[in-house]
Amino acid sequence: MDAREQLQQALSSSYAVERQLGRGGMATVYLARDLRHERSVALKVLQPDLARSLGAERFLREIRTAARLQHPHILSVHDSGDAEGQLWFTMPYVEGESLRRRLERERQLPIEDALRIARQVADGLDYAHRHGVVHRDIKPENILLSEGHALVADFGISRALSPEGAGEALTETGVTVGTPAYMSPEQATGQAVDARTDVYALGVVLYEMLAGEPPFTGPNPQAVIAKRFHTDAVPLRAVRPAVPAQVDQAVARALARVPTDRFASTAELARALATPSEPAVTVGAPAAERHRPGTGLLLLGLGILIGLGVLFAWTRSRRGEPADEPGLKRVAVLPFDNLSDDPQQAFFADGIAEDLMTDLSHLSGLFVIASFPVIRDE
Repeated sequence: MDAREQLQQALSSSYAVERQLGRGGMATVYLARDLRHERSVALKVLQPDLARSLGAERFLREIRTAARLQHPHILSVHDSGDAEGQLWFTMPYVEGESLRRRLERERQLPIEDALRIARQVADGLDYAHRHGVVHRDIKPENILLSEGHALVADFGISRALSPEGAGEALTETGVTVGTPAYMSPEQATGQAVDARTDVYALGVVLYEMLAGEPPFTGPNPQAVIAKRFHTDAVPLRAVRPAVPAQVDQAVARALARVPTDRFASTAELARALATPSEPAVTVGAPAAERHRPGTGLLLLGLGILIGLGVLFAWTRSRRGEPADEPGLKRVAVLPFDNLSDDPQQAFFADGIAEDLMTDLSHLSGLFVIASFPVIRDE
C-alpha cells in the first residue's frame, strides 16, 4: 500500500483523496474532497522523516496558531491532524497558480502587477506580524494567485519548523527553515528573526518579479547565501530602467543586510510601494482640474495650435486691406497663454512666440508686428 492509499484509509471518514498536486522537500500536496462540507481542499502531508523529527504535538500546536489567522491575503487552515503518524492539514483549494508558475511563464511581470502583488502580500504579512506570527519562508512558491488576488500560504509549516523549541532532532534531519535565495542574513546565520525577516524576503520576491531573477544567485545554496554578506544587489533600475526610482529605493532598503536599516514592518514597505502607481492630485482641486504629470506640456501645445489658428484667420481677414507697400502683408504673432500649473513654463510659451516671430520675419512680403496683444476691430 502506497502513501496515498494509507492516507486515504486513515482519513476515509472525512476526506476522499483524489490525486497528487505536487511534492516538495517537506510535504506532499493532494487534491481532496471534504466529505462533510462537500468542498475541494488542498491536503498537505509532511514527509515521514520530518514528521517523526518534529513530533505531532508541536506540529498540531503551531498549525492551530496558523489557523487563527483570518485575512483576505492569507490562505487559511481548515483542519489538521495525525493520521497514523502522517501529519497533515487542509487549506482551501485555490483555482489559479503560484507566483512561481507565473514567473516561469513570464519571467518579468508588468511593473503594476508586481507592485500590486507585493502590496497584497505585505498586507497579509503585516496582519500576521501583529498577531505574533512570522512566516520565515516567503518565496514565489508560497504566494498563490487567483484572479488577481494574492494569497500567502504555508504559515503553519514555516512556524512549526522554526528553531524556537524545535529541539536538536529537527536539526539532524538537515531541514533548513527558509529558502537560500530569499533568506535574510540573520536567518541564514541562525539568529533570532522578527517581522523584518519577512520584509527582506518580500523585497527579494519583488526584485525577482521586476528583474527576472533574485538579487543573489549562485551554483549552490552556500554560494547564494554568501553573496548577500559580501556584495550588494544590482540596483533594479540598472536591470530594468522603467522601474520608478522610489520602487528601486524601497527594494534596496528592504534588502539591507542589517535588520535595523530595513523597513520596520511590511506595512511601511507597502506604503513605500503605493506612491508610484497613484496619479498626482492637487488637494482641494476639482476633479476636472487634476492633471497627470506632463499634462501642462500638452495644454501648452494646444495653446500653440489655437494661436496659430487665430493668426491664420486674422491674416485671411486682412487680405483685402490696403498696405503701405505694394504686396506687403502685415502679420501679428499673438502671445501664447501658459495653461499649465507650472509657472516656469511661461518662459517656454514666450520663447515659442519669439521664435515664430523671428522665422516669419525672414519671409519676403511679410511685415511682422511685435509680440503684444492685438485687438481686432469688428
